[in-house]
Amino acid sequence: MVSEYINIENEGRIKIIRINRPKKKNALDLAMYSALAQALRDADEDNNTRVSYLTGVDDAFCSGNDINDFLKNPPTGESSPVLQFINVIINAQKPIVAAVNGIAVGIGTTMLLHCDLVYASDAAQFQLPFVNIGLCPEAGSTYILSALMGHQKISELLLLGDRFSAEQAESFGIVNKVVAADELETIAMKSARRISEQPPGATQTSKALLRIAMRNQVVEASQRELSSFIPMLNGEEAKEALTAFMEKRKPDFSRF
Repeated sequence: MVSEYINIENEGRIKIIRINRPKKKNALDLAMYSALAQALRDADEDNNTRVSYLTGVDDAFCSGNDINDFLKNPPTGESSPVLQFINVIINAQKPIVAAVNGIAVGIGTTMLLHCDLVYASDAAQFQLPFVNIGLCPEAGSTYILSALMGHQKISELLLLGDRFSAEQAESFGIVNKVVAADELETIAMKSARRISEQPPGATQTSKALLRIAMRNQVVEASQRELSSFIPMLNGEEAKEALTAFMEKRKPDFSRF
């Protein structure tokens, strides 16, 4: 599926994937998920591509799901574009360099856990607001984030759902390096170019070996999350939270 909001270009051996929906802070709809998944598949299958480069436009990397589209087309099984994207990025064979140019919310943060190098603008902010909207985390993030930062810290980020800074994301191990906003693209692309010049077999084998140690746990965590996420999405708590979001009011969970 093609999306006008996912811009793809090739620069040498780098596949540049740009989320370009600034009016919605680069929120993802189903077509965008499908296009992102296909771009990563194409990168893996194209012998000329050695690395993918993922970024957003304006002041957002990705603000999560497009709530309107998400409510109309909720993920219901493995064939859902949302779940296809998660599966593809978890299993990507070639390195992914991410440049986080602004806010990264929900899937905008959890997708970064499956990238290999992550650079963030000093203006970037991150958030995991799943509980806030009556849902649970996804993309294997419960396992990866617990491994990165420990139970107490990830519990704070998930159960309170507050935003955190690029510097905090770096300290947690989500981000490799925080750089000035006007230097982000230059620095991140420099790393992508360096990877593209490395021997491809050694690069891909090294990535696979690094990932395989925890792949089974990540896949199992993602499946556990999915088994809870879909029923919760259809539940009353999520309905109240998402309706309140659309109505621009504070949700009321007092009756639950």
